[in-house]
Amino acid sequence: MNILAWIIIGGLAGLLAGVVIRGSGLGIVGDIILGIVGAFVGGVIFSLFGSTGFTGFNLWSLLVAFVGAVVLLLIVKAINGSGYLGRRRAV
Repeated sequence: MNILAWIIIGGLAGLLAGVVIRGSGLGIVGDIILGIVGAFVGGVIFSLFGSTGFTGFNLWSLLVAFVGAVVLLLIVKAINGSGYLGRRRAV
């Protein structure tokens, strides 16, 4: 059940992060995958500050995963420049 909770909560968090950070260009599937990874990253970030990370199927875990997904999405946008994966600017 714990892995299923990570996938569901992470997917929801990824979708929300994609709405909040516009222009990511990851699409729905990319945002869901980002949210699942973001659940892990958010847990690490919150643990570093002495708080509990991902605890299961609840609102706190959704917040943790959302923060992680937003952080990852901002990193991807910063590295990629334009914010769209797979597309390059014409010179």
